[in-house]
Amino acid sequence: MHRSPCPRKGRTGRPRSAEADRAILDATRAALVDVGWGKLTMSEVATRAGVAKTTLYRRWANKNELVVDAVAVLFDELELPDRGCLQADIEGVVLQFGALLARPETKTALMAVVAESTTDDALRERIRSAIVDRQKRLVLLGRERAQQRGELPPDGAGPEGALAATRTVGLIFDVIAGAIVHRTLVSAEPVDAAWAHQFSTMLLTGLGGLG
Repeated sequence: MHRSPCPRKGRTGRPRSAEADRAILDATRAALVDVGWGKLTMSEVATRAGVAKTTLYRRWANKNELVVDAVAVLFDELELPDRGCLQADIEGVVLQFGALLARPETKTALMAVVAESTTDDALRERIRSAIVDRQKRLVLLGRERAQQRGELPPDGAGPEGALAATRTVGLIFDVIAGAIVHRTLVSAEPVDAAWAHQFSTMLLTGLGGLG
């Protein structure tokens, strides 16, 4: 299920149409695959989506914001079904993530915005808030389930414990996302069941757990 794109602050006017939003975001990803970042324009997206260009500008200030939101709704498809143990949960979301990144529309859009963000601090911050921070929900849920099963120790008490937990969640997300992005987008290798199992084993037991 898609979430609505990040709302623009300070904008007023007619209520947003979820159907129009979906059409615009779908058109954005399709256009990126067909023409690439350099030739992508708001006019191109409006034409493909069948909406007026002013409709786009009421929602997004520029194509940077638009493309980030077009990517973000794809990542919102990721789920963490309860598969009974932490390792199985990790493998399940790793396989979902790998399959998502293997899709041409995801690969093209993500690589484009990441490349642009190296010289655009505002774009980098939007990527962090719209994609990275939102997807940390999967790590939070996985840790909570594992703690309830007794597979992981509970968080420490007080502000120090909360801070340590936040840092741990961030590190886990960085390790998992970084490994999958590198394997799919840089190494161009598949994220299959065998790799997901080996990766989750290393994540849970360290290098000593690999045979």
